[in-house]
Amino acid sequence: MALLGSMLIIVQLSMVVLLGAAIFTPIASAAQALLPQAKPGCPEKCGNLTIPYPFGIGDGCYLRPEFNITCNQASTHPTYLTRTNVSITNFNFDEAELQIAHAAAYSCHDARGNKIPSNSGSDSVYYLMLPPLYTISETKNKLFVIGCETFAFLDFGIADPTLDGTNSIRGYSVAACDNLTSNNKVPYTCSGVGCTKSVLVAGLITFEIILSYLNRFGEQNRNKTKWFYKEYPCSYAFLVEDSKFTYAPNTSFQQLSNNKQLPVVINWEVGDDPCDVVEKSNNSSCKGNSKCVDRSIVPGKPGYICKCLDGYHGNPYLTDGCQDINQCETLSSNPCNNGTCHNLDGSYYCKCNSGYRNQDPKTCIPGTKNTALKISLGASGGFLLLLVGSLWIYWGMQRRKFIKLKEKYFKENGGLLLQKQLASQGGSMETTKLFTAEELEKATNNYHESRILGEGGYGTVYKGILPDKSVVAIKKSKVNGAPAQSDVFINEVIVLSQIKHRNVVRLLGCCLETPAPLLVYEFIVEGTLSEHIHKKNGKRSSLSWELRLNIATETAGALAYLHSSALMQIIHRDVKATNILLDEHYTAKVSDFGASRLIPLDQTQLTTLVQGTFGYLDPEYFLTNQLTEKSDVYSFGVVLMELLTSKVALSFARPRKTET
Repeated sequence: MALLGSMLIIVQLSMVVLLGAAIFTPIASAAQALLPQAKPGCPEKCGNLTIPYPFGIGDGCYLRPEFNITCNQASTHPTYLTRTNVSITNFNFDEAELQIAHAAAYSCHDARGNKIPSNSGSDSVYYLMLPPLYTISETKNKLFVIGCETFAFLDFGIADPTLDGTNSIRGYSVAACDNLTSNNKVPYTCSGVGCTKSVLVAGLITFEIILSYLNRFGEQNRNKTKWFYKEYPCSYAFLVEDSKFTYAPNTSFQQLSNNKQLPVVINWEVGDDPCDVVEKSNNSSCKGNSKCVDRSIVPGKPGYICKCLDGYHGNPYLTDGCQDINQCETLSSNPCNNGTCHNLDGSYYCKCNSGYRNQDPKTCIPGTKNTALKISLGASGGFLLLLVGSLWIYWGMQRRKFIKLKEKYFKENGGLLLQKQLASQGGSMETTKLFTAEELEKATNNYHESRILGEGGYGTVYKGILPDKSVVAIKKSKVNGAPAQSDVFINEVIVLSQIKHRNVVRLLGCCLETPAPLLVYEFIVEGTLSEHIHKKNGKRSSLSWELRLNIATETAGALAYLHSSALMQIIHRDVKATNILLDEHYTAKVSDFGASRLIPLDQTQLTTLVQGTFGYLDPEYFLTNQLTEKSDVYSFGVVLMELLTSKVALSFARPRKTET
C-alpha cells in the first residue's frame, strides 16, 4: 500500500507498466478550432500545437508573464513555459489544464542487483517546480515507484495561503523485494504487490524525488531475485497522468526504457481573485459573451478562469472571442421535433409545424382540439391582430418621425453641401463615404463599452467591424455641433479625406444622420505613442533610440505636409503623444483633428479661442489667441522631449524650480 502524507511507507514488491506514448485527444471541437485562438498579430501555432491566449509567444502576446511561451521547433515537444522550461504537449482549455512531458527518475542494476553508476548524476532525481497560477493536478495524476528494493525520498511543496508561501513536506516510498514465488511471476494488478501507486494532495507546486537503492535482505535474497534484475534491470519513480497507464509486465519495462517522457496534467488559473471581486473591479480578463468562473487550485486560496456563455464558443479571453453557436446547423439532428429551427444570438427557437404549438420556445407539442379553447384563442387572436395593427400604425408614425429626424440632422450637419461637393468632384464616393447610423451601430455592437478604444476631450473612439470584415475606428463626439459650423466641418472633411500621407491617419468617411457627426478612420493596431513611452494599458514595448528617432522624423514630416503641402494649410492645434498612433510596423500616424483649423491661402494666422492640452500648449498662442503653424511646432517639441526622456509632459510630482 502507498500512503502519501507527511510520511509515505511502502514495503512490497513493486513493478509497473507504461501503456506507451500518450496520445492527447484535441480538446476543442472542430467548429471552435476554426475560430482565432491567439491574440491578433501573434503566432498561433508552435509546431502542430495551437497556443491559445492568455498564453502567447513573444512580447505583447500573453496576458501575464506566467503565460509566456517559448517555441523551440527543434525539440521533440516544441513548446515550453519560459520561466520553468517545462515542455508542454497539449492544452485542455475548457478545463483550464495543460499537459506536460516530464522525465522519470530511474536507477539501473546489474544481474546481481548492484547499482550501475550513471553518466549523469541527475538520472535518479525527479524535480518539478511550477510558477504562480499553476499547480500539479491531484485528481488526474498519481505517484508511481517501481522496481526491486527501491527507495524514493520525497520532498514536495504545497502552496500555503496562510503563510503566503510554500509549506514543505517530506516523506518516502519504498518498493522492496519480499519472498518471490518459485515460478518467478509478478501480479498484473497494482494492489501493493508488483506496483505501488499513491494519490496526491491538492496545491502541489514543487515535487522532488531522489531515487536510491535499499539492500534489506543481503546476498541470500539477492541470489533469489537475480532473475528479476536480469529481466527488469531498472527501477523508476515518477508522476504521471493516471489514465495513461495499465499493467502488462511482459512489455511495459521495455517501453519505459525506450521512452521516459511521461504525461503530467497541470492546473492553471488566469487570476488569483474571486469572481465577485474581479467583476466589481472592472479588471476582469473575461471578454464579451463570456463569464467569470471561480476556480481554486490551492485549498483556501481563490482564483478564477473564464468561459463562454451558453450558446457561444471560442476563446473567452479575446475581444469578440466568444462567437454564437448556430445550433440549427451544428447539432447532429434537428433540435426542433415537429418544427423548424431558427437561430438566435446565443440560442434558438422552434417554429412549430401545422397541428403543433409551442410549449416553450424550444419545444413543439400536438395542438389541442378543444372547441371552447379554439374560440377563446380566436378571440384572443382577433384582439391581438387589432393590437398589432395599432402598434404597426404607431410604429409607422414613429419611423416616419425618425426618418425626418435623421434628415434634419443630415441637413444641419451639412450633408447636402457634402453631396454637392462630392458631385463637383465627379460624384466619386471613393475618398469620403457617407455611412448610415445603422451601419455604425451594428459595427460597434450598439457602441458597447467593450469596443471603446479611448476617450478624449472631443469624444469617444470605438472599434468597429464593417460587413466586409474590415476594422475601423469610429469617433463619436460628446457634444452636438452648432448648425452654423456645418460649412466649416464639411470643408474639413473634404480636405482631410483627400490627404494621402503615410503618417496621417486616413479619414474613410462620416455619418451625418446623428445629432453630432460621426467620423470613421482607419484602425491603427498598436495604440498611442504615449502608451508605449509610459507603458500604459498593458503596452510593454521598449522603443529603441532608432525607432524613437524614426517616429519623431515621421511625425515632423506629417506636420510639415499639413502646414505646407495640403490643399489648404491645416493646423492641428492638439499635437501630443496620445494623438500619435503606431501601426503594426511602429510607423507614426498623426490623428485626432477635432481641434484642427483650416487657414485660408491668403492668411498666415487665425484668431481663435485657445484650445489644446496643458503641457503641450504654445505659451504665445495662449496669451495672444493668434494661431499659427508655430503652435504645432512648439507642441511637437514637447513630444520630442517625451521621446528623449520618457517622462510625462506635465507632472505635479516633479520639484518646482527655485529662484536664486
